[in-house]
Formats: sequence, structure tokens, C-alpha cells
Amino acid sequence: MTFVQRIEPAACGCDAPEASAGTVSIDDALDCICERISGVTGTQRVALANAVGRVLAEPIRARSDMPRFDHSAMDGFALRQGDLVGPGPWRLPVTMRCAAGEAADGALAPGCAARVFTGAPLPGGADCVMMQEEVAHHAGVIVVSRRPTRHENIRFRGEEYAEGSEILAGNVRITPRNIAVAASSGFGDLEVRRKIRVALLVTGSEVARPGAGGLGAARIWDVNTPMLQAALQRPDVEVVVIDVLPDAPGGIEDALAHAARISDLVVTTGGVSVGEEDHLRAALHRAGGKIHFSGVSLKPGKPVTFGALGGAPWLGLPGNPQSAFVTWTLFGEAILRRLAGLNDTGMRKRFVVLSHPVERKPGRCEVRPASLVGHDGMGRDLIDCRGPVRSGQVRVLSASDGLVFLPSDADCLPTGALVEFLPFRSSEGSA
Repeated sequence: MTFVQRIEPAACGCDAPEASAGTVSIDDALDCICERISGVTGTQRVALANAVGRVLAEPIRARSDMPRFDHSAMDGFALRQGDLVGPGPWRLPVTMRCAAGEAADGALAPGCAARVFTGAPLPGGADCVMMQEEVAHHAGVIVVSRRPTRHENIRFRGEEYAEGSEILAGNVRITPRNIAVAASSGFGDLEVRRKIRVALLVTGSEVARPGAGGLGAARIWDVNTPMLQAALQRPDVEVVVIDVLPDAPGGIEDALAHAARISDLVVTTGGVSVGEEDHLRAALHRAGGKIHFSGVSLKPGKPVTFGALGGAPWLGLPGNPQSAFVTWTLFGEAILRRLAGLNDTGMRKRFVVLSHPVERKPGRCEVRPASLVGHDGMGRDLIDCRGPVRSGQVRVLSASDGLVFLPSDADCLPTGALVEFLPFRSSEGSA
């Protein structure tokens, strides 16, 4: 027997415990982002082959009926069903040949059949097609042993869509499936929203570029820059500046102001906590910016901050790499979707089942890297998320399939408990 722990509320349950401490829930943070960010203005035309991953700026309408003409769905023989009089089998002379790409040469004479191939236009008068495997064909005559139904194996003009009908809605991310629809109506290019300009500023006097040589005794490799740079390598984003800044208030303020002037989104890492060397929030205020929320009831990533400077939203991620990754996944991807003109946050969470008990300290929604390890007796995905969350660790991320959400008010979850799970494949810039 499988024990299932019911979890209330239906979302991650991180709403109440720390509201008095000035933090907001994950859901409230996402609502704040959705309320304050809309799609970038400006569009461009791109070739159909280069449109995957971009966001369609306007609906597209069919330029013709699809199919454009009545045609055969099979290799076989076109005929008039009404010519099959009396009991079968029936013998019909083959008087025409219709191939794909060639217009039918006149109408089919009564009592005759036409050799047709898949995609070939039907000759006038024909109302069904017999598959070639179902007839005997010899010396220009076919023998039909089964009476076909009218319209059998025929694709009719306009049966998929009619000329002028909307075949793709606006403000959708273009996938290879969308490309197929557009191509079917003859579109060689599409009007898409322009790319989102992103500035990435990584703070920390202690970080050094990977591969740059030996480290001093008190320095560490910079994980956040290449990690976020990789996350931003997508068709609808243009990274306009990448800068690594020491923990110097004046330099951070100048860099923020410059980034806000040239970008649609400023992303920073580090400097959003409350230590003496955390300068981001103060620098934003000095530059004339505004903070919408500062701190989310979340582990890891509690210091994550969202605000605006000039016309650009600002997302301040914590400096520890796992915290930066988690908060980027939850909030950075949501911001990009809104800037791209999409109407949701892209959070495609689903329920999975714990493969083991979890004990934890309640108070904040805990987001852990997790691995899919099989299925339970009811066919539901089993998840393994053992081990405490340590915000500076990154190896566990590469070995995981997604993030699991442990409710803020739960201190012990038994094996078989339902928990929310966000697969990485649905959070890494997908549709």
C-alpha cells in the first residue's frame, strides 16, 4: 500500500511564516514580476529557418486553403463509386495517370479509373481512391473486389484550414512545430519581437575567471558568470554587457547606471545580503532605482531582490552559485518570458512522489535539486532529494533532473508524500 501525504496549500506553501520579516512568498514574488513587466517593443523579420526560439509578434493567417486542392492520400486508383454497379468484383479500364506536382488532365470518363499517386490532384468526377494493394492491375485494367466508401483516401481542399484563418496566434514562442505550420502556408519569414538586451554584472572581489591562472590564497573561481552566460545563450536574448566587479560601492553604482541605459534587464549576482560588503541595494538607490521586493521566503536564495533602474528591471541574485542558479530558474526565466511578450511565468511544475522520508527545519519553502529514480506502484514518478541544501555547492545540480519544492510548514515528509517538481527541461528557456 502506498501512503500519500496530502500537502496544503496546493502551491509550495511558502506564504506565511516569514511575511513579518519582510520577505515575500515565491508566488507573491512571481505575481510582482508579472504585474510590473511587459513585453519589449520593437519587432523584426527573420527567415523561417532562424525563427525557432523567437516570439511571434503578431498572428499569422493562412495565405491559401490547406490542402490547396483535392488530392489522393494514397498510391492507388481513383474512380467513381457509382460506377460499381451490382455485385463485385468490378473491372475498370485505366485511362488516366495523375502524379504529384502535375495538374490532372481533364475529367475521369464514366466507368473508368485513373492511376494516382500520393499528393496527386484528383481528376474531375473521381470521388474515392482505392489503395493499390487492394486491387488487381493487369494490362490496363483493374479488378476491384471491395466497394469503397465515397471520399475514401481523399484529402479535400481546405479541410485543415481555410484561406484567411488564423493558423498561429501572436505572442507564442516559435517551435519546429510552429515552423511547419507557417511553411505549410508559404511563409518564408516571420515578424518576431526583437531580442531582449540583458546586462550581466557579477560582483565579488574574491572571484577569478576560470582558466585565468593560479588563485591567490583567498580567491575562488567565478562560477556565476559562465553559468548565467550559458543560461542567456538563447535565440531571443542579446547579452550587451558582461562585467565582473569588485566590491566597491562607487564602481557598482556606475556599472548599474550604465547597464540600465543600454539594456532591457539588468542581472547581478552577489551583494544583495546585509553584510558590510554587500553594496547592490544601496548602489541601486543612489542611482535612482527602486526595489519592489527584497527577500523571498525561500531556501536557498532568500536575499534575491527585484527592482528597477530607469526603464530596466533589475534582478539581484545571491552570490552563492546554487542560490544564484535556483533564483535565476524561478525568477530570471519568468522575467525573460514576460519581456518576450509571453503571458505566463513558464513554471511547468508537476507532482511527484518522495522515494524516501525527508526531515527538515520548517519556516521557508526549500528548493532542492532532485533526481528521478523510477516509478511507484501507481506509475507516478519517484524523486530522490536527499541531503541538506548548501548554497555554495554546484556538483549536485549537474546530477539532478530538476528542482523539488518542500513546503515551508512541513518538518517531516514521509516516503510516498506528494511534492511539487520543476523539471530542468521546462525551466531552461523552453516554450
